[in-house]
Amino acid sequence: MNELSRYVFETIANDGEFIISRGVAKDAGAPLLLITPSLQQPDPASLQRLEHAFALRSDLDRAWTALPLALVHHDEKLVLVAEDPGGEPLAYASGKPVDVAQFLRISIGLAKALGFLHARGLIHKNVKPASFLVNAASGDAWLTGFGIASRLPRDHQTPEPAEVIAGTLAYMAPEQTGRMNRSIDSRSDLYSLGITFYEMLAGELPFAANDPMEWIHCHVARRPAPLFEKSQTVPRQLSDIVMKLLAKTVEERYQTAAGLQADLQRCRRRGVP
Repeated sequence: MNELSRYVFETIANDGEFIISRGVAKDAGAPLLLITPSLQQPDPASLQRLEHAFALRSDLDRAWTALPLALVHHDEKLVLVAEDPGGEPLAYASGKPVDVAQFLRISIGLAKALGFLHARGLIHKNVKPASFLVNAASGDAWLTGFGIASRLPRDHQTPEPAEVIAGTLAYMAPEQTGRMNRSIDSRSDLYSLGITFYEMLAGELPFAANDPMEWIHCHVARRPAPLFEKSQTVPRQLSDIVMKLLAKTVEERYQTAAGLQADLQRCRRRGVP
């Protein structure tokens, strides 16, 4: 896409593997997103994830994703060009919790976007704050980062060295680590969304770890402190919703994003807090 030279790009997110840049046209063109490997010499796995995300474009919809448009070489790198739906990356600094009213507005949009993905028979497998763009005023949300997404049904994850497991360990469901004899499905994404919700409300992750094996142990064996104990501003009802998402076994979690969305909407209607 030679027309990329018509755009001025600004970095809006960097999760360590990929950089997301927003491109504003010098003329009247529509804005774009550019997803670029973070490393100057990216590893083959990162390039494969860009190719995989582009291959899924026919299964995605601009109503709830940053829709992939093209896979091109730009500045001597393979990059994924996507539509820019607007919004900002869902990234909250540690120690700065989101107030409950704003959380409810945003979280409903996150659950809705994830539900649309699951309705297409896809699981994301890397849900985290960097996977969403959000409009904080309207609550609208759009998914990004489909590099390891897969179609259902899916066999269970086989054990691999902790250092090479695909995904982001801090947000990974227990069954996704390969250390549990369980399959990965849409409820794995809901666990990862629960980690994201916890971080939004508490201003920190539910677990702290120093290495990959410790992260795996946390997700498989440790119970996080309930949210209402971490923050007095989080109502017990909302804390219970998030803790249900973080259940170790899939049967104890929300079974669908729609069920989660309904409970969040109920909280909002009742004026929680």
